Amino acid sequence: MKSCLTPVLIIISIASCTTCRAQKGTVLRQDQYYTEEQGQEELARLESMYSDSSAWEERRQLLKKSILEGMGLSPLPERTPLNARITSERTRDDYTVSNVCFESIPGFYVCGNLYRPLDTINQHPGILCPHGHFTGDTLGAYGRFRPDMQKRCATLARMGAVVFSYNMFAFGESIRQLDTSAVIEKPVEENIWKHHRTPLALTMQTWSSIRVIDFLQSLPYVNPYLIGVTGASGGGTQTFLLAAVDERVSVSVPVVMVSCHFFGGCDCESGLPIHQSKDHFTNNAEITAMMAPKPLLIVSDGKDWTKTVPVLEFPFIRRTYSFYGAENNVENVHFPDGEHDYGYEKRIPVYHFLAKHLGLNMVPVTGPDGDIDESKSTLEPAADLLSFSSTHPFPANALQGLEAIRKSMEKLCVQDK
Repeated sequence: MKSCLTPVLIIISIASCTTCRAQKGTVLRQDQYYTEEQGQEELARLESMYSDSSAWEERRQLLKKSILEGMGLSPLPERTPLNARITSERTRDDYTVSNVCFESIPGFYVCGNLYRPLDTINQHPGILCPHGHFTGDTLGAYGRFRPDMQKRCATLARMGAVVFSYNMFAFGESIRQLDTSAVIEKPVEENIWKHHRTPLALTMQTWSSIRVIDFLQSLPYVNPYLIGVTGASGGGTQTFLLAAVDERVSVSVPVVMVSCHFFGGCDCESGLPIHQSKDHFTNNAEITAMMAPKPLLIVSDGKDWTKTVPVLEFPFIRRTYSFYGAENNVENVHFPDGEHDYGYEKRIPVYHFLAKHLGLNMVPVTGPDGDIDESKSTLEPAADLLSFSSTHPFPANALQGLEAIRKSMEKLCVQDK
């Protein structure tokens, strides 16, 4: 029997990975693992390894295999019934918002909000919107409940997309599956981090994103061949990782995250050996390049680790696109004075890029002055966006605790040799 959830013993100390199997050559590349100069040197080393599409495709398949193995997703778990349900729905002037949940594995609920056009006769592109680690003092400052997330999702729905925003592991409603005493409506930051910062988060978030594509493709009003994904910070990591391991992604837009020297500061980004094992080494710039030759927009800024994108990461990635003659499919929008966020100025080029490559309509969101108008994107109280709450509890089959989730996932990964 072979289990996909057999994490390896990390050379770098990681107390939460106590059930691991030793594997020579495995290293966790985390946080600011390299200097910018070291990152540049590694990009040059990678460039020397392949110079055409044939060599790159061989490399890409090795990377995909190694990343999935590092995540504990090789072989991929069994795709069990999603049992998707809508717990609440509101209709706005030109879109609807639904509170949705589904089971990525039996008993583990992915909760989120589905934004869609009023038209359900025709098929529309689907877009995944994973969130990052942005937090605050209230539920409305967390994850998918933030104003910037709501505006982005609603605006894309008004442009004609079916959009799903969903929780990180232990964020939002899912904290209750890790801590039964937690009050969803009043998040306690230290409790969220305590449960979120586990290598299993990387496994579960990637699998949840794969199942989000399954969910979107199951909807009759979604075009299963037009699937986009965009997120910022940790959501940017989820964006390029999903695009690297799931061929169904049509368009990828990672925001303020792509770097050759920074590897993500949370276990949900780099807590498992996806960047280096006995069989491979890589960085997030090369992982992002695995999207080639399909449309890719990289959004970067001058005040975080993406400040080098225009001179290091983007030229490297564009070279990979040149193997296919697809340089026009990859773009970088850089904000030299920009912050680490997914603010309005960053959303503007994203809307245009997604419209261009997914066939969305900019007219409904363009004001008389030609600027993007998000004012018709209704901001809702965070509590109204919850799929489950203290008054609307999880179903009886909901898994409780990290170990129960891990064991349930492991059962789905076991296959005969």
